[in-house]
Amino acid sequence: MSLTRPIASTTVFMLALAAATILACTSGAETPTPTAIVFPPTPTAISLPPTPTAITLPPTPTAISLPPTPTPISFPGPIPVARSTADIVEEVTPSVVAIQAQTRFGDSSGTGVILESNGLILTNQHVIDGARTITVALTDDRVFEATVIGENKSADIAVIKIEAEGLQTAVLGDSETLRVGEDVIAIGHALGLAGGPTVSKGVVSALGRTVAQGGDQLTDLIQTDAAINPGNSGGPLLNAEGLVIGINTARLNSGEGIGFAIEINTASSIVQTLIQESRLPPGDLGIAESVDITPALALILGLRVSRGVGVIALAPGGAAANGGILVDDIIVEMDGDVIVDGTDVSRFLRRHRAGASVEITFLRGNLFFRARVVLDEQSQ
Repeated sequence: MSLTRPIASTTVFMLALAAATILACTSGAETPTPTAIVFPPTPTAISLPPTPTAITLPPTPTAISLPPTPTPISFPGPIPVARSTADIVEEVTPSVVAIQAQTRFGDSSGTGVILESNGLILTNQHVIDGARTITVALTDDRVFEATVIGENKSADIAVIKIEAEGLQTAVLGDSETLRVGEDVIAIGHALGLAGGPTVSKGVVSALGRTVAQGGDQLTDLIQTDAAINPGNSGGPLLNAEGLVIGINTARLNSGEGIGFAIEINTASSIVQTLIQESRLPPGDLGIAESVDITPALALILGLRVSRGVGVIALAPGGAAANGGILVDDIIVEMDGDVIVDGTDVSRFLRRHRAGASVEITFLRGNLFFRARVVLDEQSQ
């Protein structure tokens, strides 16, 4: 067994170590001490806030297309509210008047509605037909004499006037809006009873009725079961808001609860015409001189009539002369109105304006004739 290789390896290691030692000693230099490295301090750990939870947003809404803003409706005034009958009657009664007329046929009583605060009153023509005097009584017990502004016999409408101011007026409604079955109130001086007007209540029974009255036909009437009695004529028919929608005019004696009123729209139109005509100059017949025929005079002259107006002189070129009237003719009727004396002629002319065409019935000898006369303008 050989030991050569292990000894050789050891020798080499030892020789290397000795050589390193000798080299270090011979250099004479000391091995420098290394500089210590200063490390920065360890940073403090930072606590970060927790990671926020993600928010799920709702989906963006789809844009909605709105309709255009509607144009506001403009109403003519406050919407009327239905009130109790007692409230309506209390409010309207001061605008309702009692009318007494003295006619050649006797006394006539009726009702009127104040249209204007200066005393203009609407009533039925048959209430004041042929009246010599007309008296109007207000609810405050004041009494006035009235004059006729105008009258329409075929429509049974008349306008009269009293000299007063500050009167309470009625408020007119619209009869075009009426419906069958609506509640209505009739106010009038029924039977001419003392103590104020009478009130009755009912409904609109029918519309557009036609009835005969005298020799005329009244059309487009309101039929109602509200009681309408003699004396109610010319009074207001009110709706549930207290507005005048008709003028009471007639009733059927053959039926129970069947009365009629003229639609206020029709009446208002006629009233305006009568007022406009009243502003025209009064008419003149063109008779320069006349005489009242009395029963005694008729007996002496052997006339066929006991009443009338005898023509003594005519105005040259006047209405009567142009219409064919002659001296000694005796006028007995004008447009159907019986003429008893000169007062009747004057009253007739106050109600008829210049330019009006009038039919005159007169006696000539023993025969009656009719002539159409166009009234002149009265000389001032």
